[in-house]
Amino acid sequence: MKLTDFLALFGGLAFFLYGMFIMSSSLEKMAGGKLERILRQMTSGRLRGFFLGVGITAIIQSSSAVTVMLVGFVNSGIMELWQSIGVIIGANIGTTMTGWITSLSGIDGDSGIIALLKPEAFSPILAFIGILLVMLAKSSKKKDTGNILLGFALLLTGMSIMSAAVKPLR
Repeated sequence: MKLTDFLALFGGLAFFLYGMFIMSSSLEKMAGGKLERILRQMTSGRLRGFFLGVGITAIIQSSSAVTVMLVGFVNSGIMELWQSIGVIIGANIGTTMTGWITSLSGIDGDSGIIALLKPEAFSPILAFIGILLVMLAKSSKKKDTGNILLGFALLLTGMSIMSAAVKPLR
């Protein structure tokens, strides 16, 4: 591993951790009780949490991103650990199912709509929307929403940088 790859790995880790910090602190400020009630209802049973994890992973195409969001929710006190376990298992199975279905249908993973659903494609869009909300919004809820989007985009960028940095180790 070259020094530049090593430095990129630490830079990616910094983006990842800072993104998680920004996202979880903004979620904590914004959540109040509403988001907590919604998540509690959606994850009230293990099976409901499992299917929520499969569904969210099918939408955003990254079980790692789902897991990191859940860590942020648990860290900020919005969810409890037992609620997140079913969602994490569902997210991991959802990723496996998505890859299996994609390979069965013969769709190339880097083409068309599938490429747009990958975190590397929508992360810059989330960052742009987030920065607009932070800079232009008047209400604190909109600014917190912008910080959540920025934190999530930073987190995804950090994951991309880290995975590119360790690619030579394959």
